Amino acid sequence: MQIGCNMQWNSASEFFAMGGYALYVWGSFGITAAVMVVEMWQVRIRKNQVLRELRADARHEGGVS
Repeated sequence: MQIGCNMQWNSASEFFAMGGYALYVWGSFGITAAVMVVEMWQVRIRKNQVLRELRADARHEGGVS
């Protein structure tokens, strides 16, 4: 009696085919990777916006006294 799943492939093409589930597996992997890259990009943009706003506020506060 075999319990679990035997995760052995005889070639790289079998690995990338993922037992017939390649579209689901690699599509999910690709979407996840893309979302992570977009999130990092958005965080960097927002950080730069906040830094610009803080610099502008500091310049305005310095000249108001």
